[in-house]
Amino acid sequence: QVMFVESGGGLVQPGGSLRLSCAASGFTFNTDSMNWVRQAPGKGLEWVSQIFDDGTTYYANSVKGRFTISRDNAKNMLYLQLNSLKPEDTAVYYCAKDPMGLSRGQGTQVTVSS
Repeated sequence: QVMFVESGGGLVQPGGSLRLSCAASGFTFNTDSMNWVRQAPGKGLEWVSQIFDDGTTYYANSVKGRFTISRDNAKNMLYLQLNSLKPEDTAVYYCAKDPMGLSRGQGTQVTVSS
């Protein structure tokens, strides 16, 4: 079945960086677009970024210029580089097949706080 295992979250100070990873399995990874979505405390899921199989990328305005999505099709891995982190980036981050996050993993917690 489709599975995602996210890792790389943690506690970081404002302005800091993290790199999130997602190991995907159970489907043909290299032909599907992939997404990162997040859920802040007390809020709904928010789409963050998308990458297509040809490498084309899209970002939410709130993270554009600070986050970078990438993929390694040979390893079935999805990544999200988070730079210049802000307290409002605090959330559980999920990798997902769809932008709505209906098919997603268990997530990894990112907390931005001084």
